[in-house]
Amino acid sequence: MRPFVRVTAVAVPLLRDNIDTDAIIPSREIVAVSKTGLAQGLFADWRYLARGARDLNPEFVLNQPAFHGARILLTGANFGCGSSREHAVWALAEFGFEVLVASSFNPIFFRNCARNGMLAATLAQEDIAALAALVAADPRAEVTVDLSNLSIETKTGYLARFSIPASYRRSLLEGLDAIDQTLKLRAVVDEFRAADRRKRPWVYGVERASGEEKPVDPTANT
Repeated sequence: MRPFVRVTAVAVPLLRDNIDTDAIIPSREIVAVSKTGLAQGLFADWRYLARGARDLNPEFVLNQPAFHGARILLTGANFGCGSSREHAVWALAEFGFEVLVASSFNPIFFRNCARNGMLAATLAQEDIAALAALVAADPRAEVTVDLSNLSIETKTGYLARFSIPASYRRSLLEGLDAIDQTLKLRAVVDEFRAADRRKRPWVYGVERASGEEKPVDPTANT
């Protein structure tokens, strides 16, 4: 993961509650197990005029020229509900979104965001509505999301504070996934393993002989 501190970009409003993962990326659009090749399927039932086709629906907000290149998504409550498919986060990221702003997120979807370096910022519903109104008035006006001070602001003077769990915030700021965070404690882990190895050598496939350890022959008793 790369570190995330702040992003200044166009924000697109999609103010619908209970947008589930099948709306984010329908199951028929999941044609691979990797994190790539999913952007075309993002919001497929809304972006395209017909199922299975790629003719853009000009009424859908992501297809409107003013919001091209948006990296911040403003949305409604309970975003990411439904199935637990991680592909929903992958599709959003591949499309170009770096920040999701909602009044609440489905817990599993929220965890998937954290594990994939996507900032899912929780903001009061009235603040989202106010920000969306500013965006609607001037779609190309950029919004700055600053993770270091938990703020969202515009050049017009709008400022709001969002919330995010401290551990999630730290992993984004440092660009560390769960494995990387564990490796930060490698010295502690190594110290524990060394002590445990001395106490229980058989667990590690070794036995004591003349005060020294030697590998155990697994065929010795067969």
